[in-house]
Amino acid sequence: MKKDKHFYEIAVIGAGPAGMMAAGRAAELGASVALIEKNEVPGKKLLITGKGRCNYTHYETDSRKLAEKFGRNGRFLYSAFSRFGVSEVLHFFQSRGIKAKVERGNRVFPENGDARDVLKVFLKYLSEGKVDTFLDSAATDIVMDHQGHQKNFRIILPKNEIISRKVILCTGGKSYPQTGSTGDGYHWAKKFGHTVIPPEPALNPVKTAEKWVKEIQGLSLKNVFLQLFHEGKKQDERFGEMLFTHFGISGPIVMDMSKNIGKCLKNKANLRLVLDLKPALSFQKLDKRIQRDFQEFKGRMFKNALIKLLPASMVELMVKLSDIDANKKVDYISKKERNTLVHLFKELTMTPTGLLGYQWSVVTSGGIALKEVDPNTMASKKVRQLYFAGEILDLDGPSGGYNLQECWSTGYLAGESALSKRSN
Repeated sequence: MKKDKHFYEIAVIGAGPAGMMAAGRAAELGASVALIEKNEVPGKKLLITGKGRCNYTHYETDSRKLAEKFGRNGRFLYSAFSRFGVSEVLHFFQSRGIKAKVERGNRVFPENGDARDVLKVFLKYLSEGKVDTFLDSAATDIVMDHQGHQKNFRIILPKNEIISRKVILCTGGKSYPQTGSTGDGYHWAKKFGHTVIPPEPALNPVKTAEKWVKEIQGLSLKNVFLQLFHEGKKQDERFGEMLFTHFGISGPIVMDMSKNIGKCLKNKANLRLVLDLKPALSFQKLDKRIQRDFQEFKGRMFKNALIKLLPASMVELMVKLSDIDANKKVDYISKKERNTLVHLFKELTMTPTGLLGYQWSVVTSGGIALKEVDPNTMASKKVRQLYFAGEILDLDGPSGGYNLQECWSTGYLAGESALSKRSN
């Protein structure tokens, strides 16, 4: 069957956050743009971010501080964040009807709390720029054709062929493969001579050896302190919110720590997580607090004396872990037993055994080596007319809107740069 051929100045592969932004910006500047997406709808992964509420950026207007959250690779983002940073993103959405709501930890959500509103903004943005969107069209190959001095990309789809002067790869990583992120872009990047830093799951829930976590699954704790120790040496620490699940632990501080946990697990050495349930209190102050509670509950059984210190659903478990008789009256609890309880509150220990994997990974660590991409344009240093944006790059930040901000910024810069003479 002969395939139809369509000609465009720019072809963007991947209709996720970075791809839609890149296509929209290029079209806004007057380019003819094709947006190619393997799913039947664009923005499939975007719709599930922030539990369907879409934490679309982080309220940090200092570009350098924002970039620092991406670790050593964050310096690559200075130009992108300076060109289209948090202030510009807030204005972009505000001007299109989405008011920002800044929540705990400076996380920014749409005021109405619906990711579908964010997607509608982009669908309109693409429509206004007359972007041709090819849905349910998984690219099977990308070929560079040479016609004299002219070079074009030929993108082979099941039913069509897209011929374009330039290509912006926005195919994402390997996280949430059920949304179409299966690492396709890595193959094409390698084909054009690029190095791919081996991808790993990041922002991932953590499995633990302890079975007691299942007894309190669904319990969310705020203002707790979690530390990671590898062979007795502290590797990471986080303060904030976490969640117990049937397999282990999750929540923001766990997800942010998961990358380091994964690295340590590869060494198969002694690894432990230590949770402080009362970080605002020293061991001594917590002991005094427990003594006051015991005085208040004088004559009551131990199992009924922790209700002011713990969520109700956690009391039974902590009683069990303390090895103190649940029916023992608090009047007769010894100093040694009380000391054990204090340490349990301050040093609740868990043993990580693995990450939940790409299926539950919010972002991917690894990707296109940054030394092979121009940070001022997002252009490939290996192949003229090729650009990258979004999660396909070797960039991953913590939870809280950082990674979507990276997608908006690099997508915007790539879409704009693709029309610049300096990057032709």
